[in-house]
Amino acid sequence: MSRADGAAKRCLIVDDSRTIRRIARRILEVRGYAVEEAGNGASALQACRRDMPDAVLLDWNMPIMNGIEFLRALRAEFGPDKPTVLFCTTENEMSFIEQAIEAGAQEYVMKPFDETILIEKFGQVGLA
Repeated sequence: MSRADGAAKRCLIVDDSRTIRRIARRILEVRGYAVEEAGNGASALQACRRDMPDAVLLDWNMPIMNGIEFLRALRAEFGPDKPTVLFCTTENEMSFIEQAIEAGAQEYVMKPFDETILIEKFGQVGLA
């Protein structure tokens, strides 16, 4: 998985669960992604300011700054298109999905996910 400049695509995994970050990291690294992790939205925003990833896999419910707050801050600061954001959460009510899409997420992944589902969602947004 490489960009036009030959570098690996980069994904920031934002989740307060180390287990979820570890599982997603394993799936993505096998496919050639360079992966960075953050445990909350505030840390993720700092990571994006340092070096913008190609994709963000984003949990909703986190301490300090939750996923939707992070996404709104990210889009306000950097615009509507980059990076590609995939919400990855247990929140499955339509109102949550609508909020995520309205705030600028490109896709929505339900937990629990497996390798097939995650890679399929990355493919749907042009990242696989």
